[in-house]
Amino acid sequence: MSVIWHRILDGEELPDGRTTTVTVGLHTYAVSHLDGRYGALDNRCPHQGGPLAEGTIEGGLLRCPWHGYDYDPITGMPPSGFGDCVASHPVEIRDDGVYLGLPPERAVHERTMTDAVAETLVAWGVDTVFGMVGHSNLGMADALRRRAADGELQYIGIRHEGAAAFAASAYGKLTGRPAACLSIAGPGATNLLTGLWDAHVDRAPVVALTGQVATSVLGIHNFQELDLRAAFGGVAAWSAPLLPDSKPGELAALAVKHATFAPGVSHLVLPDEVQTQPSEAPVAGPEGRVPDRAIAPPAAALADATVRLAAARRPVVIVGHGARFAMDDVVALAEAHGAPVLTTFKAKGQIPDDHPLAAGVLGRSGTPVASWLMNEADLLVVFGASFSNHTGIYPGHPIIQVDHDPLQLGKFHPVAVPVWGDVGVTARALLRDTDRPADRADQAADVARHRALWQAEKASRAADDRGNGLASAAIFAAVTEHCPPDAVISVDVGNHAYAFGRYFECKPGQAVLMSGYLGSIGFGFPAAMGAWAATRGERPIWCVTGDGGFGQYLAELTTAVRHAMPIVHVLLDNGELGKISKEQRAGGWDVWETGLTNPDFAEYATSCGALGLRARTREELSDALGTAAAHEDGPVLVHVTADVDLG
Repeated sequence: MSVIWHRILDGEELPDGRTTTVTVGLHTYAVSHLDGRYGALDNRCPHQGGPLAEGTIEGGLLRCPWHGYDYDPITGMPPSGFGDCVASHPVEIRDDGVYLGLPPERAVHERTMTDAVAETLVAWGVDTVFGMVGHSNLGMADALRRRAADGELQYIGIRHEGAAAFAASAYGKLTGRPAACLSIAGPGATNLLTGLWDAHVDRAPVVALTGQVATSVLGIHNFQELDLRAAFGGVAAWSAPLLPDSKPGELAALAVKHATFAPGVSHLVLPDEVQTQPSEAPVAGPEGRVPDRAIAPPAAALADATVRLAAARRPVVIVGHGARFAMDDVVALAEAHGAPVLTTFKAKGQIPDDHPLAAGVLGRSGTPVASWLMNEADLLVVFGASFSNHTGIYPGHPIIQVDHDPLQLGKFHPVAVPVWGDVGVTARALLRDTDRPADRADQAADVARHRALWQAEKASRAADDRGNGLASAAIFAAVTEHCPPDAVISVDVGNHAYAFGRYFECKPGQAVLMSGYLGSIGFGFPAAMGAWAATRGERPIWCVTGDGGFGQYLAELTTAVRHAMPIVHVLLDNGELGKISKEQRAGGWDVWETGLTNPDFAEYATSCGALGLRARTREELSDALGTAAAHEDGPVLVHVTADVDLG
């Protein structure tokens, strides 16, 4: 067999009695120097895969560093009486160095099970994967690498798998389409769980791809072995293993379909050796498998709703996150009936705050404008909202509830008219079938009057200054001024999030992402990375976190730097877990263990390769945000000193 010679070492580079690692192409070799001779072995012990180049030469034999098995470092043969050996390769010592002879690398890649998985994911529109490559997902990683090399998907390597799951969850919330997240078996897979629970409870589509130990050692308590289907049982709407006789394309198609239509988390378990098993399985594309989800409501429910809407004098529209892709139709209905539009916190930004009928957020993170209008209403028309106790939709009013999921209708208490149907289709039908009565109250005037009162209150609060940092009203007035109209804004969980709901005013085209039902601290910055990936850099990405939340995923700033993500990160530093401190005080508890020891976050950002800015006054904050908004070369972190008690 012909060989190609590769110069691998200088003549004096490797001392006698030593072994080193040499990489040629895609493979590594254990190269040894013993008594003036050189040998090259495959750098993988055939027993457990130990890296032979990290072993030691003792008594003329190379000892595997993992379990002590010995081989001749020149020939790869074991001692007398043993049968296992390692492949050896020819070595020549020439005047200019040491050469390794290898056969030509095979030019044609043999398609694998995970190639079929990756190709099917792409066919279903999965164009982004967040994850961490590791020893038990290398086959899947290589299949994804091939798709990325062909320009069919983007892969974003993160520093912690929890960030990958949060980023994928945010991607799904923003687009309605799933991204994927990749991990190894064991701890990598369990690290995904918090972000996947966020996706599950907020009904965001995500496909989780987890490595697994080889099928031959499943069930015998192998290293990093967990029962992953059991571990993911509560969070995944669908979970399946890829087995040697599986149809990989069909499994991948089911994963995307369940994530999209459930919606929520799908989970594909990938045993190590199955990932690289050759496969000619076809791609299972979406053709003929995807129905039209824009279903019309039942005629009787629609007729009941139109009668009630036509009779109401003070109807109010409440929108939740489930209405985010149908807001044009919902707003058109509200405008035709002069109905104020209130949003849940998670739906903030779905109608811009400068719209004449926009009344802001309802509930604990909301405004007095929204609560007054709800209290005065005689009919609530609720689209795509989950009736969280944090939102506080008043059950004493007659309610028309519209949702595409029948399980959400009347979930916590009976409603007057439960309407099962697509939000947009139903809003258009109500607009078509219902006329506005002549005696309906002018609620636009009510919105304007109460909004003016709230604006004056916000301005007053923004002027508060106790010398301990900026008031939340001042911070979010500045963020409102500088944040671009088409920005996606991810918000973490904590004291700052309540203030964001109250004080920040959304412009047309802005979108807000948050951890809704799970309320998981740490969501904010990974979600911004997910938003950047979803928009492919075509929209500005802003992020608002507290010092507590960002502290959980500090290292992901280096991920944003590596991918040159121009994320504007506004970090409110009050030196404590402010929301918890307030809850302790309100409950009569001692304030305990909520203080934080923080770095200078601006200096930290600079050390990571980002732009770090500091703001202690309103003037400094305005200047910093102006600089940040104009910065296009990677991420910016604006470290703001915030007064914990001026929220």
